Amino acid sequence: MGNAKLETSFLDKAVHFAVDAHAGTERRGKGYPYIVHPLEALSIVATMTSDQELLAAAVLHDTVEDTDVTIEDIRAAFGDRVAHIVEEESDKFTEGVSEEDSWQDRKQAAIDRIAAASREAKMVALGDKLSNARAIYRDWLTIGDELWKIFHVKEKAMHKWHYEGLADSLSELSGTFAYEEFKDLVHKIFNS
Repeated sequence: MGNAKLETSFLDKAVHFAVDAHAGTERRGKGYPYIVHPLEALSIVATMTSDQELLAAAVLHDTVEDTDVTIEDIRAAFGDRVAHIVEEESDKFTEGVSEEDSWQDRKQAAIDRIAAASREAKMVALGDKLSNARAIYRDWLTIGDELWKIFHVKEKAMHKWHYEGLADSLSELSGTFAYEEFKDLVHKIFNS
């Protein structure tokens, strides 16, 4: 029995775009290519939807925040819907304020943005946040609370506040494997 052929050209274009955008960059302190994270986010979102535009947004979610790509570049290549979701996923930085000093405000703004976002945008956010939580959990099992020293904000309690806020803002996705894994990891990392 042959497999039905999926139409994936839109997603394939997004994967190539993300690979090019993140080329030559490393995931902070991880020793592996950055593209591993957007591909993991994509694989997580694919457990919740087969919508090509949402899958494209998942693999593109860090391009505007972490590369020279602009939201206009995303809109031109992938349309308004993908651009809107990528924009919702991108941290907003304040000119002249350090990442440390703006951290709590940026994270609160992100929690509020995700809480107010569409279910579709929440799926993309969950792909990103679950990928991050998996990496944090792996590192935490290996080096314990030394882990927090690699972040701009070094207090575990602040990260706990952030991840519990994210879990609340994503609770519309309760019942999905991805959300339940996320909630479980947040509990393991911060309540052990």
